[in-house]
Amino acid sequence: MPKGPRPKGASDSVSHPFQSLRHRNFRLFISGQLVSMVGTWIQLFAQSWLVYRITGSATALGLIAFASQAPILLLSSVTGVIVERLDTRRLLLATQTLSLLLALGLGSLVVLHTVQFWHVLVAAIGLGLVNAFDYPARQVLVAGLVPKNDLMNAIALNSTLISGARVVGPAIGGFLVAMLGEGGCFMLNALSYAGVIWALTLIPGLPRNHTNAHQNNALHEAGEGFGFVARNLPIRHMLLLSGCLSLLGTAYTVLGPIYADHVLRGGPRTFGLLLSAAGTGALAAAFTLIMRRSTHGLPTWVAGASLLFGAALTGFARSHNLQLSLVFLVLVGFGFMIQMTSVNTLIQERAPDHFRGRIMSIYALMNLGMVPIGGLLVGYLAKLLGPISTMTLAGTLSSIAGLAYMVNLPRWPKLASP
Repeated sequence: MPKGPRPKGASDSVSHPFQSLRHRNFRLFISGQLVSMVGTWIQLFAQSWLVYRITGSATALGLIAFASQAPILLLSSVTGVIVERLDTRRLLLATQTLSLLLALGLGSLVVLHTVQFWHVLVAAIGLGLVNAFDYPARQVLVAGLVPKNDLMNAIALNSTLISGARVVGPAIGGFLVAMLGEGGCFMLNALSYAGVIWALTLIPGLPRNHTNAHQNNALHEAGEGFGFVARNLPIRHMLLLSGCLSLLGTAYTVLGPIYADHVLRGGPRTFGLLLSAAGTGALAAAFTLIMRRSTHGLPTWVAGASLLFGAALTGFARSHNLQLSLVFLVLVGFGFMIQMTSVNTLIQERAPDHFRGRIMSIYALMNLGMVPIGGLLVGYLAKLLGPISTMTLAGTLSSIAGLAYMVNLPRWPKLASP
């Protein structure tokens, strides 16, 4: 991994949109991710439709969303410390292998027609436990595969890949569920993990970030990470905004099957189109960020993207027309991806190496750990208020969160103008 002093103005200059791909290890990682992420989105689509087919319940959909992300919420205080202490590549090899086995097991139950709701719940919890370690480890690995002056471009390219998979996966999933059933989708996802496992075997191990000769208790070191974030005003504000939007943004994914069926009078293909529309917006956002040559003004982009996300989510909530709903979800995906990737870039750029794992575990807590709470909350509110009112409330509160962030921007001018 290239080391040495950071060149003056390194974060503000990228010679071309694919600068980070000149590094072999990053090329290997991102090529393996490409196949795996498409498979992951196919499984997420199939899993939501399977739960809806078995139960027909918004509460059940919210419970699955909670179960799949709750381990991140519960374990993020220590996973960052563990990521810093272990070889990141070997840790990812373990998490990807376990993910393969979980997909294979759930797919087998569906194919054999023995699957029950509790099987899906257990598989979701298992995958959540794996992701509690996998997500911060992947963030740390990306930062270790490129020099710091290429970090923004690498994060944007990685987000582009994820967004592309988010477009292709649900669209393919809608057809595959109709043709092969949910079990076939799970089996294909299990096969897709082979790509990233293969790529990881070709990447050499990276130096550990942990520098303490006498390692403290994991909880003590996790507390140091939270203390660093609490003292850093810009990072704290960005993480709080990410947490709010992740909490509220679960509305359109959790309630998607209900909207596709009851509001838009469609089926699994309609649900796939809705998710793909959001993915299309996210892909456009990722390409937009790739073309940026500077982090200058990026905090302001975060504010604008958050307001766009809230307004578009509110518009989607009130729409009963498929074409208009797709337009609103394109804007939802665009706003959310700009906010998420920009926050990721700004935090990684300013995170000290010896705190990186812990800070990114807190980022995982706010970006993914709020999803389980949001899933339960959305499921409960949809039963109480109805899906349309719940979605409208989520969009309105997202806009308020964006406004609160924007009001605080003048308090940290050094980050706004690096």
